[in-house]
Amino acid sequence: MAPPKDELAILHHFCGNTENPDDLQAREPLRMAYYKAVAELTRAHAALANELTEAGYTAPEATRITQQRDKALDWRQVIRLAAGENLDLKAYEADMRFLIDAYIEANQPRKISAFDDIGLLELIVKTGVAQAINQSFGKSSGNKKAVQETIENNMRRTIISERAHDPAFYDRMSQVLDEIIRFRKQQADAYEEYLRRIADLARQLQQQTADSTPSELDSPGKRALWNNLNGDLDLALRIDRTVRQVRPDGWRGVQAKEQLIKAALYGVLEDQAEVERLFAVLLAQPEY
Repeated sequence: MAPPKDELAILHHFCGNTENPDDLQAREPLRMAYYKAVAELTRAHAALANELTEAGYTAPEATRITQQRDKALDWRQVIRLAAGENLDLKAYEADMRFLIDAYIEANQPRKISAFDDIGLLELIVKTGVAQAINQSFGKSSGNKKAVQETIENNMRRTIISERAHDPAFYDRMSQVLDEIIRFRKQQADAYEEYLRRIADLARQLQQQTADSTPSELDSPGKRALWNNLNGDLDLALRIDRTVRQVRPDGWRGVQAKEQLIKAALYGVLEDQAEVERLFAVLLAQPEY
């Protein structure tokens, strides 16, 4: 099989199909192998960079090798960005700007969708999503699919990595992302509506709450309980009060202390399976 040669082919090879939620994780070993290979290539090139001709390479060959090294580094950044695997997020702000500038042609700007108070760096930190789309867009270039899939992959990684904190909420967000991807594929010309939907999902992911969330749920823990209790506000608040009243200091990982919380939960829920399910949610909430 011929190796991938353009942005979209590279993303598909190393990140998979955004319609398949499992592809990104399934192809992680492939990405790690590529990152390692690029690092080895970079070290080897650095060791010989000033002595390539002495090593037997002609000047054109030396130039071609350096260009291949540079291209490998560029692809590594594109792949890391698409997979949400950047370690130094600040260092990639310029890359994010490059992706947007390179893939989207802004002719006759007009307001389509604003991210309001969600700035580029803040959105990258919170969601790993390509958030430079806080301006107006006109015609897009042929490579806009690479930008779209980069955004979608970053959203998918955020959903996967944060799911343990609130399974019900992030499962809903995953369904919303699936719907957006289907919309993109079915309505390829409706780019402005796609951007609006992406902006809305990005905002909800950053805030970790949906627009319909009651105002009484003023903490992530309360919201997680409500989301995982099918919207039963009274029960969510009751469990929140109960846990705050009975939780001992340093209860995580101490079986006797955890049992105190589970016993209190059983007094409210009277269902052992529900106790275990919600205890896992509480365990993931730092506020308890």
